[in-house]
Amino acid sequence: MYPMNKKTILLSCCAALLSCLHAPAQETLRLSQADCRKMALAHSEELRKADNALRQAELDRGIARAAFLPKLDATATGVYMFPDMDMGGTELRMRGTYMAGINLTQPLYAGGRITTGRRLARIGKESAAERYRMTRMDVVVEADQAYWTYIAVGRKVRMLESYHAQMDTLYRQTATALAAGMATENDLLRIEAERTEILYQLQKAKNGADLCRLSLCQTVGTDFDTAIEATDTIFVVSQPGLLASDINARPELLLLEKQVAAGKEQIRMARAAMLPTVGLTANYLYYGNVKLNGLADAGNGTMVPFSQEFRDGLGMVMLAVQMPLFSWGENRKKVRKAKYDLLNAQLDLRRNTRLLSIEARQAILNIEDGYRLIQTAETGLKQADENLRVMRNRYAASMAPLTDLLDAQSQWQQAESNLIEAQTQYKIYETEYLRATGKLEL
Repeated sequence: MYPMNKKTILLSCCAALLSCLHAPAQETLRLSQADCRKMALAHSEELRKADNALRQAELDRGIARAAFLPKLDATATGVYMFPDMDMGGTELRMRGTYMAGINLTQPLYAGGRITTGRRLARIGKESAAERYRMTRMDVVVEADQAYWTYIAVGRKVRMLESYHAQMDTLYRQTATALAAGMATENDLLRIEAERTEILYQLQKAKNGADLCRLSLCQTVGTDFDTAIEATDTIFVVSQPGLLASDINARPELLLLEKQVAAGKEQIRMARAAMLPTVGLTANYLYYGNVKLNGLADAGNGTMVPFSQEFRDGLGMVMLAVQMPLFSWGENRKKVRKAKYDLLNAQLDLRRNTRLLSIEARQAILNIEDGYRLIQTAETGLKQADENLRVMRNRYAASMAPLTDLLDAQSQWQQAESNLIEAQTQYKIYETEYLRATGKLEL
């Protein structure tokens, strides 16, 4: 029995191991900048809310159109009245009386309220469309920032890993030289301290990379455990040409202009309250089960009881005119208040136009400065590469101290880090410029 149990356990362990080996591994999400934008737009709750607001504005416009059209209503009423009404010896009985009718109302003139409301609904729809476009741009900017930051931190991690590998090689070489009596214990301690510092920086960079990955997962709407591989890692930067600072396409500016237009319509709406309204109404009412009970002369002085039920319909057409006469100055005050609202909207437009123009000019300066920073960083990296190559050769030939080699490696690390930051920031500046000029469209 014992050999059989041992064999069974062995087979079970092998089966479990094979099942683990064949278990589906977590797939890595390969993500380009365009894919990142599309996924972020599809996932954004704020963009969905903006889309809902746009649909609501479309419904408001349909509601405003319906104000021009006639309204048709139907009514039904049941009456049970007691006691019966005495009408000079005749009783009017309304127990179970019913009435049903239809009513047609057509507004003819409302002081401009209907047309003004329609124009306000159109402005509201256009404003909602601009808010949707503005929210869409904000989502794209956020997606680009998360994407390029994730790439930058990943590049820094790989750079520090390469730097750490270099220090490992230098440590082994110095340990060998120390064993041969060609290096000092102090040299080995210096390298060990530098390795510890690099490990510390590497751990911080890895933590930062994981946080950037979580932020990117949140932006594109994937599970937080998803591994992400960014594909647009080759930076191709060309010298920026003549950049325009035109802000006429900015949704923020267009929204401010819509607010001014809406303010003018609100003044018209307030004035309409002082004008007459005219409406035409046509209705038809059918009633039944109205009874008269009493006594009637049969012709020879004999009174006989009688009962008569009424069922009939009535039609009516009415033209109603309503004219406001006196309201203690309420309507005039509303007009003045609407004028102040319009003035505030115009002041906001004037002020924010200047601010948006400054923002566009700043975005242009950022791109130009970013390009110059990339050129400076590339030059610095070339110099650091050459300096590191020379120091390695001199140190290997015992013509330079260890401190010079460590300084050269530290300068190379800083130069590489500067280039990564300059390239990443330039990409973010490009997106910010397109947003600042209202040109950030997919």
